[in-house]
Order: sequence, then C-alpha cells, then structure tokens
Amino acid sequence: MFFHQLLSTDFRIEARKAELHGNINQYFANLSFGSKRLIRLTKKRPTQPLRRLLPFPAAVHPNPHSLPPMAAPGTAAGSSRSKHMIGRSLSPRTAMTGGSMDRLTDDILADIISRVPYKSTCCCKCVSTWCRDLITHPDHRAKMPQSLVGFFCESDDMARFPRKARHFINAFAQGCPPLVDTSLSFLPKHKNLHILDGCNGLLLCCLRKGTDTDEILHYVVCNPSTEKWVVVPTTDWSSSAEVYLAFDPAVSSHFHVCELVDCGAWHDDDTGIIGDIAAVVIYSSKTGVWSHKADAWSGSSITIPSGAKSVFFRGELHFCAYDNQLIAIDVEENNWKVIPLPSTVTVSYDIYLSHGQLHFACIGPSQLSIWVLDPSSENWTLKCNISHLQLFGTEYSAYADDYDVISIHPEDNLIFIVAGHMQTLMSYEMDSMKRRIIRPLGSVSNRVRCIPYVPLFLESLADGH
Repeated sequence: MFFHQLLSTDFRIEARKAELHGNINQYFANLSFGSKRLIRLTKKRPTQPLRRLLPFPAAVHPNPHSLPPMAAPGTAAGSSRSKHMIGRSLSPRTAMTGGSMDRLTDDILADIISRVPYKSTCCCKCVSTWCRDLITHPDHRAKMPQSLVGFFCESDDMARFPRKARHFINAFAQGCPPLVDTSLSFLPKHKNLHILDGCNGLLLCCLRKGTDTDEILHYVVCNPSTEKWVVVPTTDWSSSAEVYLAFDPAVSSHFHVCELVDCGAWHDDDTGIIGDIAAVVIYSSKTGVWSHKADAWSGSSITIPSGAKSVFFRGELHFCAYDNQLIAIDVEENNWKVIPLPSTVTVSYDIYLSHGQLHFACIGPSQLSIWVLDPSSENWTLKCNISHLQLFGTEYSAYADDYDVISIHPEDNLIFIVAGHMQTLMSYEMDSMKRRIIRPLGSVSNRVRCIPYVPLFLESLADGH
C-alpha cells in the first residue's frame, strides 16, 4: 500500500508541480520517512531488486524543466518517446515489477537520494551493500548531504613550546584516527598557519609574520577533504579585525571573507568608541576584491565579544553582540540588521544552526536554555530548559560553574560542551537526557577553540589550487 500511494497518479502530479515550482526540497522532505519503511520492507522481501523498492516515484527527474507532458493513466508511451519514460505516468503494478524504475541510472538515483535529508540518506545506506556503495562512491559522494563528524581544536598556551597546538577530534568515533590531515600539510608553511573560522566544509586560516606577533601576512581558505586551497589577500585592518568565513556550497562554489573592524582600528582620530564596529569589509572570491559601504555603521553602537561564533544562513552572516542583539549581515549587499535576542538573556555570545533553524544557547545561574528563531516573524521560542543537575549530574557538578556550548548538532538534538579545568569535551542528548564524555582537551591557560567540521567532497574551489 505504501508504494501504491507513492506511485499513484495524483501523488506524481503533485510531485511534478512541486519540482516545477522549485520546491524539490520540500517534496523530498515529505518522503523522508520512506527510507526507514524501506528497510523494513526489504527485510521482508530480500530477493526483490532494490531498485524496485526505492521509495521514489517515477515522476522524479533531475531536471524538472525537461519533463514531457504527463500521460493519462493507463496510456502507453510511444516508442518515439521512450527516452522520456522516467517522467511517464505508470501504474503501480508496472513500477513494482520493473518499468521505468529499472531504467534509472546510478547517476539519476544518486541525484534523487542527494535531495533527501541526511538522516534518510543514512537509512538508505543500510538497505543493502549496493545502495551503500552507490552513496559512498567517489563519483556520487560529493553530491550527498554530510553532517558533523568532529572538531578542529586549537589551543594557545604561553607556558609551553610550541605555543600553539592543533588536533582533530572525532565526535562519534573515539579512538579512531583523524578523518582529515590535522596538520594541513598540503598547505605551504602549514606549521605557521592558524585556523580562524570554518563554514560548511571550508576552513579560514591565517599566516602570521611571527610566533609573537599578531600581524597577518595573508589568509588561506582550504578544503581539508579535497586538499584544495586558495590565498586571500589581507587588508590594512586584518591584524586587528574579527574575521569570519561565509560559504554555502548549495548556492555557489564562491565564498566571502568578512572583517569586522572596530572604531579604534578604522579611524585615525578618536572618532567613535573603541570596540564598536566601524565597518565591515568583505572579500568575494568571485570578484577577487575587498569592498565596504561607507558610513554603513555610522551612528551604531554594536560591540561583539572576542571570538564570538558565527553562522552563515540564507545569505546572511549571523553573530551575537552585547546588549542582547543578534546581527545579520547580507554578504552580497553588505547590509545589516539587528534581531533582538530573548529578553531573559543577560550575557550573549554564540549562535548555532540546527534542523535548518537558528538556535541560541543561554547559560543561566542554574540551567541552560535553548531558544529557536522563527525566520518569518523573527521571534524566539524556548525549545528547552536543561538544569545543571540534568546536564552534569552529581559526578560532574563542578562543571556547572565553568562551561561553554561549542556546537549544536545540525540534524540531532545534541549539544556539545567544553567544561572544567581540563576542558572536557562532552555531549548531551536533549531527548534522551544522556551525557557522554568524549575526551579532555587538556589544561591550558586559554580556552581551547573548537571549530565544528562537516566534510565537503566537492572538488571545485573558486580559483583554488
């Protein structure tokens, strides 16, 4: 009955309309439950070909604008139109016994699977070795959605030599070797590079003039999974600016580097208050130049905490500022706006992206509160309150006075925290209320910087090596 519904004429007509209106993601979200059902069905019928059991209707086509008109139910396609059989209206019986599903190539199936949510892709991998190999094949892997695998961690300790250290931590596979080259040895002068930010699989690094100076010689944007990289020139303010990377591979292979310059560095005189943002200078890999809008921030009083995290979402770079403010910068137009944070917040630092929505974590005296932003109304909704007793238990109760939220999982209700004198990395599952100690990062004079990493297997990197 499940596949009969998927292959019914009305369902396929609606699916085709959704594709033609550019709503393919919403359409496949409606099918996200199908892969789990598929596993149960294949266990009952292991001898049937997998292609006949895939929970995708015959109307799906990678290029919806090339679809021919839908045939009437029961109408046979002529031989001259046999190349369009994928988009034809077939009876459920025909689809179940072969038909156009058997004519789908691996490339088309990979393109279909790549449009479903990450969890559904993982379920598809469990169906059979053929489906697993299809998804993990190097030719198809670049298309598939990826998720958080671990963290690049950098520590800075004046009492040791070398002063800076970098390592990679697998978030879910303890004891396994790093998934990428932690040293970034594919980069020139990699020993002197420092990671500043990361965004959707790319890392923003800088090469400093020396170990005891903050002067930056140039930036490097690289992809650790493919070892592609490109050099980005610096500006007159690079050594004192807060720097962020903005990149969305679903939109473009080009990226932006954003420098937030405060009044002390921007003005030669005493104009403005030191610490307030005076300008945002943006580099575009598409144009290869830095640009800024004159007086775009004049009259404002926006100050951000040093090292505040950012999220690039829907073309805007988001980061938290003091006075309960969330700042959103359109990197293309270099416009900005302020979104008020929840009124209960007294000290705000970081923003996160999970389940396709912006999340904010507020650390209170006795609990951790997670808020979710409604993008249409720009109002915040309380997702959950987690008491410190729930979060750490009695065994780790001392962590309640010294912890930071470093990330929220993109697809799961999973929070990652660094806590205590040994800076222990741990996770907390909001639904099951279970905590897991991942590993201590070590006792250093400053807090270890942890940058979430999601692999990106696309070979293209604009103007890269």
